[in-house]
Amino acid sequence: QVQLVESGGGLVQAGGSLRLSCPASGPTFNRNAMGWFRQAPGKEREFVATINWNGATTAHADSVKGRFTISRNNAKNTVYLQMNSLKPEDTAVYYCAGTSGPLVATSAGAYRYWGQGTQVTVSS
Repeated sequence: QVQLVESGGGLVQAGGSLRLSCPASGPTFNRNAMGWFRQAPGKEREFVATINWNGATTAHADSVKGRFTISRNNAKNTVYLQMNSLKPEDTAVYYCAGTSGPLVATSAGAYRYWGQGTQVTVSS
């Protein structure tokens, strides 16, 4: 069983930066791909970024490419999302998620473990 707890969300002005962290408990974290998703009010949950088990492969949604970066530190059992040049449309609850396999995945259905979410609000 993997437990995920996101932190680092908050209120920031447009153009600012935030870094989300997601420490994971459980024996299989270092073998699992991880991802970040977000859900804005009235919208469906959408893919943001994913990283494979050892951090060698990543993928980002087109809407955040060049602004957001996913990374992981397996020694600390933690995955991160660095968010720069934030825009009001990035406002959402951000969720950390874990798969049960090593490869990157962009579909929410591929993820077995989910955190409780952290709110990110970007003011204009």
